[in-house]
Amino acid sequence: MYRHMRGVTLLELMIVTVIIGIMAAIAYPNYRQFVARAKRNEAKAALLQIAQNQERFYLQNNTYTTDMTQLGFPVAAAYITDTEAYSVSVTAADANDFAAVATYQNADAEAGKCLTFNIDGRGGKTSAPNVDCWTRTR
Repeated sequence: MYRHMRGVTLLELMIVTVIIGIMAAIAYPNYRQFVARAKRNEAKAALLQIAQNQERFYLQNNTYTTDMTQLGFPVAAAYITDTEAYSVSVTAADANDFAAVATYQNADAEAGKCLTFNIDGRGGKTSAPNVDCWTRTR
């Protein structure tokens, strides 16, 4: 009467659900690390752009500036990165040196890893609380 019945058994459905769960448990932490690295790279790129534009400004004006608009950014004070993760600003500038800082804006686990990035006119790069944030790949 019944020709060969077709369909998915409950056991097959449960196996597929378990496999998807295992794959998600592996993929999600990797995804979060990737996003954190991308945000850090965005902050580092903004600081390097500030350093480069400060040198251009210095060649033309014989001094450094704290005005971000003169360095090619859309705001005069703190610039918020595109992902809104870091606030980037020039904290000090005079005829001899400048200092720029990128500060993490969110209160999550990433704040405990790379809260701030700093760069100065002599090319010095520091970070806090970890000292290896400029070179960290994870």
